[in-house]
This record gives sequence, C-alpha cells and structure tokens, in this order.
Amino acid sequence: MQEIEALCANVVNQAVELHASDIHIVPKEHYTEVLYRIDDDLLKQQQLPRDVSQRLISHLKFEASMDIGERRKPQSGALSIALKDLEIPIRLSTLPTIYEESMVIRLLSSDKVPRSSRISLFPSATKKLLSFFYHSHGLMIFTGPTGSGKTTTLYSLLNHAKKHFNRNIITLEDPVEARNQEMMQVQVNEKAGITYASGLRAILRHDPDIIMVGEIRDSETAKIAIRASLTGHLVLSTMHTRNAKGALYRLLEFGVPQAEIEQTLIAVSAQRLVEIKCPFCTGKCSPFCKKMRKVRKAAVFELLYGKNLAAAFKETRGEEEIEEYPTLKDVIKKGIALGFLSSSAYHRWIFSNED
Repeated sequence: MQEIEALCANVVNQAVELHASDIHIVPKEHYTEVLYRIDDDLLKQQQLPRDVSQRLISHLKFEASMDIGERRKPQSGALSIALKDLEIPIRLSTLPTIYEESMVIRLLSSDKVPRSSRISLFPSATKKLLSFFYHSHGLMIFTGPTGSGKTTTLYSLLNHAKKHFNRNIITLEDPVEARNQEMMQVQVNEKAGITYASGLRAILRHDPDIIMVGEIRDSETAKIAIRASLTGHLVLSTMHTRNAKGALYRLLEFGVPQAEIEQTLIAVSAQRLVEIKCPFCTGKCSPFCKKMRKVRKAAVFELLYGKNLAAAFKETRGEEEIEEYPTLKDVIKKGIALGFLSSSAYHRWIFSNED
C-alpha cells in the first residue's frame, strides 16, 4: 500500500513541477500509459504494469470516496493531495474501456488567481471587461471551449469587483474550482437537491449584488439567470458556443424570449487560451523549458457589446447582417503579427473552424 501511495505522490508531484493541467492513465492491452497534458500537448511520461495501474486507480477512488468495486460505470470525485507544503486539489473521472478503467486527473490550481491586469494578451480587452462591472444589473456571458480559461477570467474579474466596488458576491459552481475567502461559494450537489436552478433560486434570497453561475446548461437555468438580471442583479455565467454571437442563438434555443434577452444582456465574451511564443526555443518549446517559464499562456477575447450587440440582435431576427467587429480571428492575427504568438495558434483555433 505504501508503494502505491508513493507512486501516486510521485506522479502528481511530477505533473505539478511540469505545470501539467491533467494526468491521463490510459490502459492498453498489455500495459498502461501515463500521459501529462502540458499546454496543448499530451505527452507520454511512463508505462506501468496493468496490475499496478489498477491498484493506483483503486487507491485514488478510495481516497475520493468513490465506489472502488464499480468498474462498469463512469464515476467522478475530488480530493486533495498533500505535497510538501502544498495541498493540491484534484478532480477525478473514470471511464470503462475495452481493457480496464481509464482515469483522468484534473489538477486544479493551488495558486492565487492572477490579477485582472494579467489575464489578457492585450490589456485593452481587460479594461473593457472591467468597465461592464459598473452596471448594477444585467447578464454577462463568457463563452469558449473547455480549458479556455473562462473560470480563471471570471474569478479574476470578481476579485477586482470585490476589492474596488465592495460588492456582495455569491457563486454557484459544479464543482468549486478555486476557494476564495472574499466571496460566498455554493457547490452544486444534485444528490442533496442543489441543482443550478434550485441553487440560483435560493441565492436570490441572500441579497447578492453579483451572482456567478458556473454554466448555463439548460432552459431552466437560463430563464432563472435572465430573471435574476431583470430584478436588479449582475449575473455572470459561462456557455459553450463557438463564438460570441452563438450565445444569443443558444439562449433562444433554451426558450428565453428575445425581448428579455435584449433587456438584460450587457455583453458576450468569447475567449481562447493561447500559448505565448517562447523567446528561447525555435519551434516547439520543450517541457523542461516550459517548466522554467511561469507565464506561458494568455487569453484573447472577442467582445460583443454596444452597437455591435444591438446589430447581432437584429441578425437573430433576420433583419440584417451584423457589421464587422474585432473577432477572435482578428485578435489572434494581431498577436501573430506582433510576434507574441506562433502561426500554429491561428491554425489551431481559427483555420480549422472556418467555413
């Protein structure tokens, strides 16, 4: 048992030192691979015998209070691992495969949330996002794929709002990814009856100024978020759409009346987390070079607000097409032209998704 605990600590410690975001334990026919997600790359680190890897997975499941006897259904859990002077919060997810269980370990950041001035590749985008917090009520939506830094952006902006505007902030998340003493945090627990919809109803009775909803994922949550913003609260939430305009169509798909969307929506932000070009390496940056560089990524934003947002509403009604405004494509091209980003950023985030 001590050998498995030592192996677990070693695997997690190495991932933390390399600034990996995820650890993948993937079973093969005769062995198991351990891979680390470092920035945009999935790098193979070591091979383990099948019996050792299954004991490792069982140990983690036990520590996270998951059912170690259930290997036929996907499970999820969370725990903290003590490494030296740090407590590393991790999130676990298992998936049955044709060989054995696979597990992905998400390493949640134990660092402090970055200051708002450091989240964006271009500071003007951050200034514009912060300006929206002067609204006393309304809805702001942050879109982007998984791992694009939406939650980090939200926490950074909320910290700024708490410090400079002294607002009462309540968050509703699944799960709470970064504990913060400055705001009241509520975790979704469907077994206990705390869903996004029921939790949001309860939060409204606690007199918040700002409400952060982890994700708008169904019609009920969308309608309650809109209702909260109509009744004098500033509501921030995330959504999975391809670009900023997509959030409008998604809300309409959820059955939210167009008039209510137009009354409440302040701005939509679409973001991507792009890798900053290494000043030392030519071509692909090595994992050990990445280990020495603390700032390797920054967010780029496509912001839809003001007259462009009004034009987007007209487009959803089929009246006219929206005029050109700075999209993610334009912002990434600007970053490449200024030498901050490599051309691979364009092909990864834009070129492959163009019509």
